[in-house]
Amino acid sequence: MALPPLVEPAAELSIDEIRRYSRHLIIPDVGMDGQKRLKNAKVLVVGAGGLGSPALLYLAAAGVGTLGIVDFDTVDESNLQRQVIHGVSDVGRPKAESAAASIAEINPLVNVVIHNTALDRDNVKEIFSQYDLIVDGTDNFATRYMVNDAAVLLGKPYVWGSIYRFDGQASVFWEEHGPCYRCLYPEPPPPGMVPSCAEGGVLGVLCASIGSIQVNEAIKLITGIGEPLVGKLMVYDALEMEYRKIRVRKDPNCALCGDNPTVTDLLEDYEDFCGAVSDEAQEATLDATITARELKDWQDAGKDVFLVDVREPAEYEINRIPGSVLIPKGEILSGEALSRFPQDRQIVLHCKSGVRSAEALAAIKAAGFKDAVHVQGGIVSWVNTVDPSQPSY
Repeated sequence: MALPPLVEPAAELSIDEIRRYSRHLIIPDVGMDGQKRLKNAKVLVVGAGGLGSPALLYLAAAGVGTLGIVDFDTVDESNLQRQVIHGVSDVGRPKAESAAASIAEINPLVNVVIHNTALDRDNVKEIFSQYDLIVDGTDNFATRYMVNDAAVLLGKPYVWGSIYRFDGQASVFWEEHGPCYRCLYPEPPPPGMVPSCAEGGVLGVLCASIGSIQVNEAIKLITGIGEPLVGKLMVYDALEMEYRKIRVRKDPNCALCGDNPTVTDLLEDYEDFCGAVSDEAQEATLDATITARELKDWQDAGKDVFLVDVREPAEYEINRIPGSVLIPKGEILSGEALSRFPQDRQIVLHCKSGVRSAEALAAIKAAGFKDAVHVQGGIVSWVNTVDPSQPSY
């Protein structure tokens, strides 16, 4: 369905702008009015990587008046195979700054706003509120869910894209007019089931294919032309050179935008929700992971275990493993609670699913408690395999 233009047109175009955008101006559907809307638009691109690179270049070339870039990473040689906004001389440079310099070469008339920071629950709403439209070029599920949730809560439309090896997807999520990302993917995949681009690779040119689709959708939304991908998922197979369009309907049971939402604010920990752990945590868990059943066997055998629940107090009130003490992960990572850990007992950490306890385990081991372990699957596994009488959440 056609939608009204997202932004009002700017007052006028300068002579330089008329010369620059002449090929747009002679398209009847765009014309002077559409180009003025592009000039007046404020678009934030999340990530200056594979998808963000072509998106930023073409948004700038198209004449989007204000372009925001949020990225805290630096340019690495492995990026250059697909992240075409950066060059060899940019290696080691913050991506947001490198991207801004390239945009200035493409179109110095664009106002570039750099957010050289990690997007998180503390800043995402404040950053998003400054823009009309979000273009999501992220490459991990935790940030994707956070971008979606923040956009829905703020009433912002956003253009989403995803790439992996030879396959790409794109859609427009706008809760006011259609489904959100959670309608399509209510739950993240289990950790490790979907490899990242760093693990599985991506054909460099695929970024341009999907990134250009994202820009095309952004222009349509801003100017109010054509039929955007709201309620539709575009799937691209580069090997078969095949595009498919799949209808996506708004889910009345969606936890965020459904009839009775249960997610009414940003989650406390999206990494935990998506089951993602840091490299340090993954290393810490090697040969230091036990099952819930093994923990129960240790308890039954009378082993002297110091069992620590690293969740938050509200979660501890819902359910707990007998004999556990509550020491939230934050207090462990800050070092505040390290003095509470005994040197002469077997330390066992657990959380809800094993993500937070893995992060806490890395901190504990770094502090010298080399024999500490954590419970795989956390209290979810305990409830499922040891004590089903406990409530789950």
